[in-house]
Amino acid sequence: MAVTIKDVARAAGVSPSTVCRALSTPDLVRAETGERVRRAATDLGYSPNRAARGLITGRTGNLGLIVPDLGNPFFPGVVKGIQARAREADHALFLADTDEDPAAETQLVRTLAKQVDGLILCSPRMGEQELRSFAAETPLVMLNRRVGRIPAITFANVDGMRQAVTHLTALGHRRIAYVAGPRTSWSNRERVRGLRAATTAAGVELVEIGPVQPQYDGGVAAADPVLAAGVTAVIAYNDVIALGLLSRFNARGITVPAAISVIGFDDIPLAAMVHPSLTTVGLPMESCGRAGVDLLLGLLQDPARFGATRRELGTQLMVRGSTGPPPPA
Repeated sequence: MAVTIKDVARAAGVSPSTVCRALSTPDLVRAETGERVRRAATDLGYSPNRAARGLITGRTGNLGLIVPDLGNPFFPGVVKGIQARAREADHALFLADTDEDPAAETQLVRTLAKQVDGLILCSPRMGEQELRSFAAETPLVMLNRRVGRIPAITFANVDGMRQAVTHLTALGHRRIAYVAGPRTSWSNRERVRGLRAATTAAGVELVEIGPVQPQYDGGVAAADPVLAAGVTAVIAYNDVIALGLLSRFNARGITVPAAISVIGFDDIPLAAMVHPSLTTVGLPMESCGRAGVDLLLGLLQDPARFGATRRELGTQLMVRGSTGPPPPA
């Protein structure tokens, strides 16, 4: 027979209401009492009923996560971190994919907000005004995008591009292409900003190509314009585009890195598995997901303290086989 809250109360020598407070809002009971209740619950194998706990706390114990495209290898790494941290915090996770559709994203936010305590939006595609409006009504954290004072976890895109350019210039490259992602992408704008600053500081010529879709086919389509630009190296908006570049270069008999060097961005698992292995700017995707959950839980507990928190995670250049010195003039 299932263990009930009355069983825990009897074992701990307290009332059922004290057990509720000790397990849901431990700050409202004495430390000694709370410890006694938790020990009794553990010994008896008691697991609180989520619905009943929600009636007491006003919380569902659910978090919502919305991503634009689970088919993009970048997002599963972030989702894995979010799931792991939510599970550790005893929260259930509702996951939705918008298929890169801002209208679908807006509708999903409206729907999920009624069923969860707070939302995590990963690389949201909707407009800034909509995001500000939702953040004013629902506890909300963004990953990989920054808008005003909305709590956010982002990556050091600018520094990542600086590392990539420093690596290429050290190898001797002086004319570099960039294959851009979507024009509306916040991370693309940040990467372009960092790239322009780094190439200007290094005295390197930059050729910007695109924007293209942030997918494999986008890289395949950009490969010929890259070669026509007469560059000795190319940096892609993300690894998936970079893999498309590698494929098209191989089809044309262009040897990487002897004829042209290629750098990606993200460090998805496949980046180290292709040949040549892809030099890329690594992003701590799982850490981003975990940090997003921590920030949302903090926001739920103390909106005044966490309501405008913004945290930037560092990046790390992963040097592999797709970069080398430029070919002889």
